[in-house]
Amino acid sequence: MDRELELRKRRGTRVLLVVLAIWGLAVAFASEAGFYRAIPTLFLGAIIALGIVVPVIIYAMSDGFRAYIEAIGLRSITAFHIWRIAAALVFFSYGAHNLLPETFVRNAGWGDLVTGFLALGVLLLPESRNRYLAFHIFGFADFVVAVGTGLIFFLLNDPRISGIQTLPMALIPLYGVGISGASHIMAFDLLRRGSGSEVKRAAIQT
Repeated sequence: MDRELELRKRRGTRVLLVVLAIWGLAVAFASEAGFYRAIPTLFLGAIIALGIVVPVIIYAMSDGFRAYIEAIGLRSITAFHIWRIAAALVFFSYGAHNLLPETFVRNAGWGDLVTGFLALGVLLLPESRNRYLAFHIFGFADFVVAVGTGLIFFLLNDPRISGIQTLPMALIPLYGVGISGASHIMAFDLLRRGSGSEVKRAAIQT
């Protein structure tokens, strides 16, 4: 049974990596082609929102995908958020060259930096569901602040916010935000159901 579960987990990981690669390449191509600069701001916001909504809908409707997320568990989902350290460095680089509004860089950059290091800290400490919950609450709150700040600057027509439509920055709101936001929601569901934890699985097996 464990071997069958591991094989299904590996197959699911391969499929997920292919989907994520296609998504990332599509965002990069669209950004390079100027697609995001050619569409109205509200449409861009809708695209960012869909990046979160679509994976969550698939998670809610697909028993197989839910089982896969439960199999990889809270530890793997939390580990993914370490990427936000790199995202923070990109924000700071753009801010240093005045390519993004200062407030947006401060809110999004520092928030991502703290979130990324918190994810690392949670992984280095003994597993605790309370730590997972605290991390995902903080990470989701940071995500809401960053996205909200960006939308405000779009509505204010600040010309510097157009920097998020260029590479490599475009990969953060139009790719990373979707995955991060959806993964937080999935983590909350695992925590609600009391699953996805190594401690929980070990207790069941004994």
